[in-house]
Amino acid sequence: MSQTVLSRFINSLKEPVVKRLCEVLDKSSTKGWRKLGEIVGNDRRFKVSSDDMEMCSLKVLELEGSPSLMLLRLMGERGCTTGHLMDYLQTLGNSEALQCLKPPALQILIQPQSVSIICGHNLRLSCHAVGKSPVQYQWFKSKEEVPNSFSPDLVISPVQMKDAGFYICRVNCGDAFEFSHWAQVDVLNVTLCYGKISYHSLDGRLKVVIQPQSQRLHVGEDLQLECGAVGRPIPRYQWHRNGVPIPNSTKRKLLIPHVMQEQQGRYRCEISSSSERMWTNEVDVVIDDIYAIGEATDKVALLIGNLSYQNHPQLKAPMVDVYDLTNLLRQLNFKVVSLLDLTESEMRNAVDEFLLLLHKGVYGLLYYAGHGYENYGNSFMVPVDAPNPYRSANCLCVQSILKLMQEKETDLNVFLLDMCRKRNIHDDSTPNVVLRVTANIVFGYATCQDAEAFELSSTGFTNGVFVKFLKKRLLDDEKITVVLDRVAEDMGQFDATKGKQALEIRSSLSERRALTDPILPGDSADLAHAHSRQWAKAHKLPESMCLNFDCGAQIKLGFAAEFSNVLVIYTHIVKKPTDMSFCQAHDLDVDPKLMNRETPEETGIYLLSSSLPQHCLYTRLSSLQKLREELVFTVCLQGTFTAMDDDHPIHWTKSVNIGKPLIARLDLHRAMRRNSCLQTCLMPHSPSHSPCHSPGPEHRHHLYHGSHQAQDYNRLSPQHRYLDIGEHLQGAVGGCGDIYYENLSHSPGRLSIPIETTDDINELQTVFINSLQLQPQ
Repeated sequence: MSQTVLSRFINSLKEPVVKRLCEVLDKSSTKGWRKLGEIVGNDRRFKVSSDDMEMCSLKVLELEGSPSLMLLRLMGERGCTTGHLMDYLQTLGNSEALQCLKPPALQILIQPQSVSIICGHNLRLSCHAVGKSPVQYQWFKSKEEVPNSFSPDLVISPVQMKDAGFYICRVNCGDAFEFSHWAQVDVLNVTLCYGKISYHSLDGRLKVVIQPQSQRLHVGEDLQLECGAVGRPIPRYQWHRNGVPIPNSTKRKLLIPHVMQEQQGRYRCEISSSSERMWTNEVDVVIDDIYAIGEATDKVALLIGNLSYQNHPQLKAPMVDVYDLTNLLRQLNFKVVSLLDLTESEMRNAVDEFLLLLHKGVYGLLYYAGHGYENYGNSFMVPVDAPNPYRSANCLCVQSILKLMQEKETDLNVFLLDMCRKRNIHDDSTPNVVLRVTANIVFGYATCQDAEAFELSSTGFTNGVFVKFLKKRLLDDEKITVVLDRVAEDMGQFDATKGKQALEIRSSLSERRALTDPILPGDSADLAHAHSRQWAKAHKLPESMCLNFDCGAQIKLGFAAEFSNVLVIYTHIVKKPTDMSFCQAHDLDVDPKLMNRETPEETGIYLLSSSLPQHCLYTRLSSLQKLREELVFTVCLQGTFTAMDDDHPIHWTKSVNIGKPLIARLDLHRAMRRNSCLQTCLMPHSPSHSPCHSPGPEHRHHLYHGSHQAQDYNRLSPQHRYLDIGEHLQGAVGGCGDIYYENLSHSPGRLSIPIETTDDINELQTVFINSLQLQPQ
């Protein structure tokens, strides 16, 4: 026996062995623990005092107390080894005690491990033992012998669901025998795309293979959630609801009988092993009470903000409004397409792409901010290229879009129209849109019929009045009409627009449908997957890339999306030669005074500025929907070296092709499709050629301070300041149409917007009261 410190040896011994040794020493009067203490006390290395012996003797007063065990522990704490103990027992002459410490005739060295495995893989359990004579094995499943299982390794190939259970191995050596530890085998019935990966490739690794699924139940039904992971040893499970562990929920399958409404929420399971921890997907469990609560097979939103009008007053708020609503709707798991400044054909094609994402059971939401009007109960959205004056032929009819949405059998159709609803006196055509009678339509008009909708004028960028209050309620878990009712109440308390703008709600919604409703896959799972791919196609960013130049410098290009048709490029020099005294890079072959600004705000990137990396050069590309071919540009690097005689920089260039980013992949610039919403509104479609004059009061209006009645529209929006690509890229981009590179050298300050607080509203109320004036006609 090795010279192991006694205290460690005692801890390593099986409990029956320690118990037997102490029983022998406790019961013997002449060769027991007292005599052993005297022998050890005479050894100066491990002297046991009379006080120590007294403390050991007091153990007899305790329930199941053992003086021998106390003595052995004291000896171990003072460095006594197992070798010393055997010498002392030899001196003591207690052969029975010595026999307790001799190696057993049979010892199991490798115990079988519990494992979680996929049905169809190979199962292997191992048990290895040593003995004084040949060792024999017999495996059991529960109480039944496993046929032909006489090997140290139990192999079942392939493992089936019926093989799940508890296994143990009996090891025989002559007359002695031992049982191994129990090993649990959990077999998961799951189909995975692992190809030809063997089970051993998963050995020792934790991998989730069964994810829980969202559920909708009625009060009193049983909730059953299941997850599963493979790994060795077998994983441990802990279920959570809304981020809090559920007591006594440590099995792979969670069963909650007779659920109540308070047990609905977001569930997920924490799965762990000895060295790893991971989480399953988080799923929604909805518990309906008296009547059914809505659910969606998908949620899709199209957000359009028109502000840079060619023939009409410029707007500013639509950019901020679309940006804020995009972020909020994404939190509600909407697939969001956000677009700025669309022409008529681009708007119609964008609507067509939006309709492609709709199918049975989908929640569809359309938000529009810009100029608009209403005639005969039909609302019209005005594109940025609409002539002055415009008629229905130049605009998009919202009711025509609704008609097409109804054909998709959507479960909820929501229209949030942030525009004026004044009558257009230049349009006397009578719409003829025949809608189906459905109980799933909600219109939220930013203003009442025959009234204007306002945006607030300030030195920075702010929301329009409607979105200022809508964004504070949009995430509420309430029926959509209830949310809009509360927005209307909030707007009614805003003194700046009292008597001028009030939210109007029109609804045929008969069920409780909320924008927070969960997404549960319907019967058209394949169709929904195809639509998801179509949506992802319009939101694919170029991969970030590193460019290596011959001089030894390296430039990194990164990309971000501000909107679905606005791309941000940021450039950073990550490496330069040590002997290079000056190094600078420019994108897009343009004058660095106009592009490649040192802060996002200088380039017009107000909304994304806080989330972009610092210390880069930034470029903003808008109107990507006009891109007809792949976007190719040249990156220019210039630098000087310390060894150079003059200060003239050397130039290096590299051509970069980023394909068609974001919405450019959908080719919205193409001719309008035959099934466009243009065809659903039976009215004349010839464009107006009337003499130009100021439009009527059918526009979204601005609220100004009294001292700014003659506001210059060039200061209202950074969106209208464009650098024409043909003038500055010198052919570096082929066939791009009118894609724009933003220059904001004259933008109104470097405000980080939008930031809205209660203080903002109070300040606006103070400033605007008694000084509100509409834009002069």
